Amino acid sequence: MTPDIPDEYLQTFVIECRELLEQMEQALLIVEQHPEDPEIINAIFRAAHTIKGTAGLFGIDYIVGFTHVAESVLDCVRSGEILINSALAALLIEVHDHLGVLVNHVDEGTLPTDEVERSRQRLIAQLKTYLDEPIVQNRSVDMPAIISKSKLDKVQGDMVQTDYWHISLRFGLEVFRNGMDPFSFVRYLSTIGQVIQLVTIIDTIPSADKMDPESCYLGFEISFDSDADKITIENIFNFVRDDCLIHILPPHSKVSEYKHLILDLPEQEMRLGEILVKCGSLTPTELERILRIQAGHDEEDSPRPAIGEVLLEQRMVAPPLIEAALERQKQIKDTKKADANLIRVDADKLDALINLVGELIIAGAGINLIAKREKTADLIQSTATLSRLVEEVRNSALALRMVQIGATFNRFQRVVRDVSKELGKEVELVISGAETELDKTVVEKIGDPLTHLVRNSMDHGIESADVRFARGKPAKGTLQLSAYHDAGSIVIEVSDDGGGLNKAKILSKAVERGLVAEGENLTDKEIYNLIFQAGFSTADNVSNLSGRGVGMDVVRRNIQALRGTVDLDSVEGQGSTVRIRLPLTLAIIDGFMVGVGNATYVIPLDIVVECIELKAWASDEGDGKYINLRGEVLPYRRLRDHFGIKSEMVQRENMVVVRYGEHKAGLVVDKLMGEFQTVIKPPGKLFQGEKSIGGFTILGSGEVALILDVPGLMGLIEQEKT
Repeated sequence: MTPDIPDEYLQTFVIECRELLEQMEQALLIVEQHPEDPEIINAIFRAAHTIKGTAGLFGIDYIVGFTHVAESVLDCVRSGEILINSALAALLIEVHDHLGVLVNHVDEGTLPTDEVERSRQRLIAQLKTYLDEPIVQNRSVDMPAIISKSKLDKVQGDMVQTDYWHISLRFGLEVFRNGMDPFSFVRYLSTIGQVIQLVTIIDTIPSADKMDPESCYLGFEISFDSDADKITIENIFNFVRDDCLIHILPPHSKVSEYKHLILDLPEQEMRLGEILVKCGSLTPTELERILRIQAGHDEEDSPRPAIGEVLLEQRMVAPPLIEAALERQKQIKDTKKADANLIRVDADKLDALINLVGELIIAGAGINLIAKREKTADLIQSTATLSRLVEEVRNSALALRMVQIGATFNRFQRVVRDVSKELGKEVELVISGAETELDKTVVEKIGDPLTHLVRNSMDHGIESADVRFARGKPAKGTLQLSAYHDAGSIVIEVSDDGGGLNKAKILSKAVERGLVAEGENLTDKEIYNLIFQAGFSTADNVSNLSGRGVGMDVVRRNIQALRGTVDLDSVEGQGSTVRIRLPLTLAIIDGFMVGVGNATYVIPLDIVVECIELKAWASDEGDGKYINLRGEVLPYRRLRDHFGIKSEMVQRENMVVVRYGEHKAGLVVDKLMGEFQTVIKPPGKLFQGEKSIGGFTILGSGEVALILDVPGLMGLIEQEKT
C-alpha cells in the first residue's frame, strides 16, 4: 500500500518518475540499433535504478519489487553477460509501460488492480528467465551495484592487472530493521583475507529532519586481498543479498568493468584523483605519491602538469579509465550547473502571470492615451519608458511558457515502432528542428493531431516492402517530422516517401459524395485538401488504424482551434507532406492597428509586409480585386465590404500587404493607427463560424478591437479568385 506521503512530495516523485520513464523509453527505442553502446544501456539502467531508489525512500514497495528484477537484468546487460536483442528490447519496453501504469496508481492514490498485478507477475517471470540462464562472468542476481576497484599495477590490452578483489556494497534501507549489522560483513571478510582499502559512501544520507534512524543509508567500496574463490566471497552476503546492491570484481578484470564503476559513482563534485580512488583504480597511498610528483614540478620552469598527465607518465592508470573519470567529472559538473539553474513552476502560476501582464499592457495603453491627451512632455516620456519596460516584462513572461517541440517529437519514436510492427512495415523516423520553441499550450494540444497524421502516413502513405522494392525504393520507408519558424509562426511538417496521393481517386470520391461538382476545375492543392472534409476516405479497406473517414477533419478542426492552418502537398509515387502552421503564442502578440469607419481592427504584426496607398497602385481598369504591385499580381479585399460597415468612404484608402505562408494579399482600410501590444481574448459564441475573426482585445480607451484571422481572410480571398 502507498504510505502516507505529503501531496507536494508525492507530486514531485510522480513528475520525476515520468521524466525518467520518458528518457528510458527514448533509449529503449534506439538500443536495438546500438546494442553495444554503453551510454544507451547505462541510460536505461540509471532510469530504472533511480525510480527504484526513490520509490524505496517513499516506501512504495510494489514499484521497488518490480523494478528490482528489471534492474538485475539490466545489470547483466551492462556487464556483457546478456546481449540485447529484439525480444529483450520488446520485453523491456513492456517493463517501461508497466512502470508507467504503477506510477499512475501512485498519482491517483490507488493500489494496483488484480489485472495490473497479473501483468506484473507475468513480466517478472519473463525477466527471470534471463537471470536463470548460464552466464560467462559474475552476475549480480538480485541487484546491480556500484563497484569499487583494487590497486592497479599496470595495464595489458583490455585487462587491468590488479592485485586485489574489488567489492562494491550499497545496503538497502531495511538492513537494520532486518537485524543485520553492515560492519559485521566487513569484519567477516577479514577472516578469509585482508581489507586493503575501505571507502564509506554516504551520498544517500538525507538531511537530519528527513532521516529515519532505523533505516540504513551506508555503502562501501572495498579493495580486498584474498586467495578465496568468488563463490566463497559471495556467500558472505547471502543474508542481505535481497536488501542490498552487490557487485564483485575479481583481480585482472576488464577495463570496461572499471569504466562502469566510474559511471556509477555518486553525483558529487570530485577531483580526478578522488574519482579514481573511490572506484578502486588508485590507492590513497599511490595518490599521495602522484601528488608529490606533481608538486615537484613547481621547482622547474615548466608549468605544473595535470594529475592525469602524471598518472599516464607513471603508467599507474589506464588511459581509458582517466578518460572515463574526466568524462564523469564533466557530467557531474554539468548536471549540478543545470540543476542550479532550474526551478519547477506550476503551469497555473505561469498562466496567472501572463494574465496579469496582459492587464498591465491594457492599463499601460490607457495611461499612454491620457499622456497624449494632456500633452505633458514629462508624462509622455515616462509613459514611453513604462511601455518599453512592460514590453520587456511581456517578452520575459512569454519566454517562460516557451518549450522545445523535441519532447513531443520524441514521443513518436514509440508510435512509429509500434505501428510499423502492427503493419509489418519497416519505417525510420527522422526528426529535425527539435529545438524549435513554441507556447506550452500549443505543444500540449498539437500532440493528438500529429499522432493521427503520423499513423495515417504509415498506413496509407508508406508502401509495403515488396511494393517499394518494385518501385525501386529501399525496403525501409522514411517518415520525417520537422519544425521551423517562419514569419512569426511555427511550421510543423509530417513528410513520407510513400506512394503519394491519387488525385483522380480523390476527385472521383469527392464527386461521388457531392463535395465537388462534376467537371469543376480544381488545382492540385484544392484536390489534395479535400481529404480534410468530414467523413472523406479513399481507403478500400477499414483497418485498426484508419479507413473510416474519421480523423483528418478532426485534425483540421483542432489546428484551426489553435488559430492555425493545415494544407497538404503530394507527388504521386514519391510521397506527401502535411504542413501545419501555428502561432508561436496564444496569449499576447505585437499587433498593427487599423481603422475602418468607427471600427478598429488589429492585424498580427509578424505577417505585415508593408503599407501602401491604394490609389498609387490601383488601376482604373479591372474589377477592383487585384493590383499590380511591382510586377506582382496581388489580390486584395476591402474590410469595409467584408464586415458590411456603413460609413462614408474616405478619399485616401490605405492597403496593408500581408503574407501568410506562400500566400500574399492586401487588406484595404481607412486609416493606419500604428503598432499595438495586443492581449488576445478568445472570441465569444457570437463569432462562431466567422473565419475572419481570431479574437478581440481591449484598447486603452476601454473600447474593443477585433483581431483579424488573416489565414481565414486569405482563404476567402482565394475562393473569390476562382
